[in-house]
Amino acid sequence: MKLKDYIKDKLKDIFVSCTMILLLILMLMVFKVKISFIIAIIIVIVLSLLFIFFNNFIKRKIYYDNFINTLNNIDKKYLISEMITRPNFLEGKILYDSIYAIDKSMNDKINNYKYSIENLKDYIEMWIHEVKIPLSNLLLISHNNKKDPKITKEISRIENYIDQVLYYFRSENAENDYLIKKYDLKKIINKAIIKNKELFIYNKITLKLEYLNYSVLTDSKWLEFIINQIINNSLKYTKENGTIKINAYEKDSNIILEIIDDGIGISKGDLFKVFEKTFTGNNGRNNGSSTGMGLYICQNLCDKLGHQIKVESEEGKYTKVSIIFNENDFYNVLN
Repeated sequence: MKLKDYIKDKLKDIFVSCTMILLLILMLMVFKVKISFIIAIIIVIVLSLLFIFFNNFIKRKIYYDNFINTLNNIDKKYLISEMITRPNFLEGKILYDSIYAIDKSMNDKINNYKYSIENLKDYIEMWIHEVKIPLSNLLLISHNNKKDPKITKEISRIENYIDQVLYYFRSENAENDYLIKKYDLKKIINKAIIKNKELFIYNKITLKLEYLNYSVLTDSKWLEFIINQIINNSLKYTKENGTIKINAYEKDSNIILEIIDDGIGISKGDLFKVFEKTFTGNNGRNNGSSTGMGLYICQNLCDKLGHQIKVESEEGKYTKVSIIFNENDFYNVLN
């Protein structure tokens, strides 16, 4: 708050005060009051007005400068009423009380909104768990009857998309559902493969597994979902009689898991965007069945688990997705 701005704002008051002083001088002169007495009265009045003016300016300057500095230095601007004290001048009190009432109203709205969202998420999770039962039954019936393998493929796709929805909702607070310890990497991979076995058979894809006898510090459920999404993507973009290779190795105290397919690959222009939310790229548009959410959720979960995920690809030749495990990465995330 600058003095010149305050003076501009108070120009009307200053003009009225000066006018009243001139009128007072004229009245005193009319009544033939001594000049020395008039001068003394004017000096007292002017000094009093200057004191009131600058006292009001200083109080407001201190308060509003502190208000603006506090507002600029906090990320969550709506918490400003919690960061400042109630001033001792009237318009400041009105401003403070108004901001406090607005914040309270907003917080009430946000809490109601959060409550509604949580109820919706709870319902969706419950619905997903319920619908997965008949889907599993349909998959079993389709597999046993073997009338049309396309039906099995489509059911598997539905099941995968349902899993995406479930894990997307859970990923916001994934850390509340962690059970971090050493797990056998090969067992987790095998579970993901079993989930996709119908697609391997339908698409006539050869699977190669090499050097998977490692233990990694992770959460088995979340890692299984991540691997499942990557395998599902590989199956989606690998042509018939293609190959998907899964292998692991140790480098610089890291365990690196690689999932490599010889499918259609990813263009250079799309490669750096593959982890963006809802990004499908040329492959997704041509394929027509991509949501662009799989790798986005995978990266989100890897970040929370302290793992790294990378994608390398050459269009028309291959795509390689690497997950890098390091115990220290996880502990850094926690701290």
